[in-house]
Amino acid sequence: MNGELDLNIDGKYYNNLDVVGFSQMLKDPSYCYKFYWLEAIVKMISRDVVKTSFNDIIDEMICNAWYTVLEFHVHLSGFLLGEPRDALELAVITLQELSGLRADADAESIRSEIIKYDHELREYKNRLTRNVPYRALSGFFDHAKQNVDWGRTGALIQYAKLLNQSTPLPYVIGESTGLKREVTFSSEWISLIKDNTVSILGWIQFEKVKWLQSNNPEVPSLVYKLAPMDEKMRKLNHVRALWELILEQQPIIDVFTDAPIEKGNYDIDHFIPWSFVMNDELWNLMPMDSSLNSSKSNKLPDWNRFFGKFANNQFILYGMINDDSHPQIRNSFRKCYKDNLHSIWANQELYRRGNTQTEFYNILEKNMQPVYDSAKRQGYLVW
Repeated sequence: MNGELDLNIDGKYYNNLDVVGFSQMLKDPSYCYKFYWLEAIVKMISRDVVKTSFNDIIDEMICNAWYTVLEFHVHLSGFLLGEPRDALELAVITLQELSGLRADADAESIRSEIIKYDHELREYKNRLTRNVPYRALSGFFDHAKQNVDWGRTGALIQYAKLLNQSTPLPYVIGESTGLKREVTFSSEWISLIKDNTVSILGWIQFEKVKWLQSNNPEVPSLVYKLAPMDEKMRKLNHVRALWELILEQQPIIDVFTDAPIEKGNYDIDHFIPWSFVMNDELWNLMPMDSSLNSSKSNKLPDWNRFFGKFANNQFILYGMINDDSHPQIRNSFRKCYKDNLHSIWANQELYRRGNTQTEFYNILEKNMQPVYDSAKRQGYLVW
């Protein structure tokens, strides 16, 4: 994503609060932490929290990053030497491995498991407290035109308290140590944040997406991968109707079971998981045994075992939509244009008339395998 989204704050707050300093809280990130730190604070304030701790803010960050990391395999700050370099991502992955919680677990369940596995998560939590609580205030320090010794935590806390006397900061940091260190939110900033929560969270989301996209350049549609999506987004009705018509004319062999698909007793599923591609393009959809859909779930079918059979079924579909003796199938294919036929390569190459089976297979493989390989590199498991 290019461009900028301005932080839009009610003008009445500009006289008493350093809104410009607040707008710099996400500036120059080295990791994703600033985005999740500020997002956690805004959400906690919206729940009427006035005083909290480093520990509780980090717990909120883990909850907010949970679905993005586990369902969509998004890396929060890239890789270093083959491993995620981000302590927040590592905390999420470690907790999931220890707890067995699903990607769609609710925040209450996640918090309960965080408490249970506190010792195992402490290293990552401590890493998250080293810089972000202080660096997030750097915009206020810069705006005050003061030199700051970033290497001395005690001096940073005292300087923030001194600055807070003349220019209220969103929060001040207490004297306790480690994860118990207190964070107290300013009453003036509580009012601003509560009055502008939607605008502020939208701004954080925009900046977060820009950061995550730059660290996950192969991941499509990342803007949709920050929170659970409504299942109503799936647009499969016309595709199912098309396969129903084809099944009336000839048998289709299930890619995974090698048994004939039973008309009316199958699911339409994505070969490359929907959670990665985030679309319902016809070229990636197949009828499959309903009983296997849950076990396949969010995994990649083994390419060498299953792609050839998948491509064969796709070629049968291709032949039927281009067979003039079946106009009802051609008409059903046309109804897919709105929701399932957006890829330029598919419309210009894959579904054009006259492709041999070899040509069709090669076009499909040439365009699908790079997407499949990107998903695999991103961490999707092979089924």
